[in-house]
Amino acid sequence: MEQYLKASEVIDWHHPDIVALAHQLASGCESSTAMTNSRSKTIAKQSFEWVRDQIRHSSDYQMNPVTCRASEVLKHKTGYCFAKSHLLAALLRANHIPAGFCYQRLSIDDQGAPYSLHGFNAIYLPETGWYRVDARGNKPGIDAQFTPPQEKLAFSLQLAEEADFPAVLAEPLPIVVSALRWSLTGHRPSHPTWDDMLRNLPDISLESAKQHGLETKNDN
Repeated sequence: MEQYLKASEVIDWHHPDIVALAHQLASGCESSTAMTNSRSKTIAKQSFEWVRDQIRHSSDYQMNPVTCRASEVLKHKTGYCFAKSHLLAALLRANHIPAGFCYQRLSIDDQGAPYSLHGFNAIYLPETGWYRVDARGNKPGIDAQFTPPQEKLAFSLQLAEEADFPAVLAEPLPIVVSALRWSLTGHRPSHPTWDDMLRNLPDISLESAKQHGLETKNDN
């Protein structure tokens, strides 16, 4: 599980603001919860709900800037689904809870092409194993919840070219980081405003999924 606890350029969980919020979300858990398993579950739920409800989805709220690094998402209180997953992973890792990244490929308008990736998280819970949660933010028609062991994600597949990739990655996909920001080189963001990003959401074809470390359930 060590790789799912690491800090990185994007998952910068050592940032003091993230550490402070992580401690706040965990406060009271030690004294009110006797078992470590229950403590992890409680912190995971509180962290998930905080990111889901307190960080505004960029296109839902038409908010700038486009964020990527976890500390940026927290600072600006906005982000696309990918960025929100970066912050949730950082908060969990700051509390020593393993967290990874999951992806789906979805139709943007539910009618077919164009398609885009959708990013969310998996959390390792001692009593459950890997449990997937989607903190992109609820709205009419979307009701993602924390109800282990049952998943309640934001979206379900409807079309043949959509995919649910079961892999749990330790770091965000480079194609996602590049679209959100600058491949960590320090250059200007690829798509600096929320509407620029909406027109250029990252996507991979089903044929190329394996090259990105992803496989569909039918590949196994």
